[in-house]
Amino acid sequence: MTRVESTSVAKPISMSAWWGESNATLILGLPLIGAQLAQMAINATDALMIGWLGATELAASVLALQLFFLTWLAGLGFLQAVMPLASRAEGKGDVRNVRRASRMGLWISLIYTTFAMVVLWNGESLLLALGQDAEVSAIAADYLRIVQWSMYPSLFVAALRSFLTSIERSQIVLWATVVSAVVNALLDYVLIFGYYGFPQLGILGAGIASVVTALASCVILIAYVFWEEKSRKYEVFVRFWRADWPAFFEILRLGWPISLMLVAEVGLFAAAALMMGWIGTLELAAHGIAVQLSGIAFMIPLGFANAAVVRVGIASGRSDADAITRAGWVALIWSIVIGLLGAVLFVAIPDTLISFYLDSSNPDAADVIRLGVPLVFIAAVYMVVDGIQVVAGGVLRGLSDTRVPMVIAVIGYWIIGVPLSYVMAFTFNWGPEGIWVGLASGLFITGILLLIRFQKRDQLGLVRLG
Repeated sequence: MTRVESTSVAKPISMSAWWGESNATLILGLPLIGAQLAQMAINATDALMIGWLGATELAASVLALQLFFLTWLAGLGFLQAVMPLASRAEGKGDVRNVRRASRMGLWISLIYTTFAMVVLWNGESLLLALGQDAEVSAIAADYLRIVQWSMYPSLFVAALRSFLTSIERSQIVLWATVVSAVVNALLDYVLIFGYYGFPQLGILGAGIASVVTALASCVILIAYVFWEEKSRKYEVFVRFWRADWPAFFEILRLGWPISLMLVAEVGLFAAAALMMGWIGTLELAAHGIAVQLSGIAFMIPLGFANAAVVRVGIASGRSDADAITRAGWVALIWSIVIGLLGAVLFVAIPDTLISFYLDSSNPDAADVIRLGVPLVFIAAVYMVVDGIQVVAGGVLRGLSDTRVPMVIAVIGYWIIGVPLSYVMAFTFNWGPEGIWVGLASGLFITGILLLIRFQKRDQLGLVRLG
């Protein structure tokens, strides 16, 4: 194994290589972006149809899914560690190590879910301990005890997605998610409301729909792995019962910082919502809409971040330092360019975007739009800096660098972002805008520090070739 040393000899820039990397990043990243948007459509469909049942049911589903999502996200962090390991092996042409990382990722998804189920089964006790309403907590617990069974197939799908993305087969991920979105919408409709001879199950029907949808997605991806020529050669499911403890613990070693980083980011937004609630209900509603809009935009850099993990990992496996540079910067440039286009849209028609989430006949709608417009303006800047930090994190993850980026993220989110949000909102009386300025500042500093770390990757010994 050879550490890359800096050299003073200037190398000619090959534009064809940069264009080739750009095309490869788009081919890999765009289906991932589409899949993530389709997943958001699934979540929006659930919220919309449960909301038609009534405020109590909607509140119960929100509480249940908060617990589910936080637990699920922690597991996802471990599975994202499969990508740098498998993609590096793919770059070397090492089929065996692609299989080792991918198979143990599937193992971890099943083992983690088994422990998570114990926590989720006791969801009612957790909600009551957190001071939630008893009636809402009881409904949430009934819903959670059904929807939690979707974690087995959904995390198994996440592990399969990491494998398929690592071997640059991301298109099937998009189509599986689109099919799942359609299946989920149909099942929600017939099971929640009891159409076409099905029983009217209410919120429990939504839980059943989620389980069946996750199973459908899982079956599609498993079938693809068995059927598609390139995927089949890795034999991920051959002798699936055989443990590979070195690969297992390597995934855990790389994965726990990713999990902590994801949970820290979710916590950042929870803290922002809490502070916004201190200001007022309408301000919280405006904040929620701005977060929804930002969340949709965030799917774009997130897709490029995952593409960067794979492209950087493959370049590292091929011992190609120049390709590592190209893969990292191409993903960053695409994220910034598309982020700027989205920012222009946010600045041009903020009131129109906000109005999509509101009933114009509601007497509070005008006030929510008035409060939301400046937040969407700030979100335009936030969109670009958030894209920088998430893609920079993905680039470093492609080099199997996860611990220091996790520390940087925690500092940026919680040591800088949250306190600055509080100071700007309440000490300097900037109100809701102050909270968003604090969030954007924390993410900006995180992104800059991660970019500096990538730029100094050779001096820090992050790039090891051979």
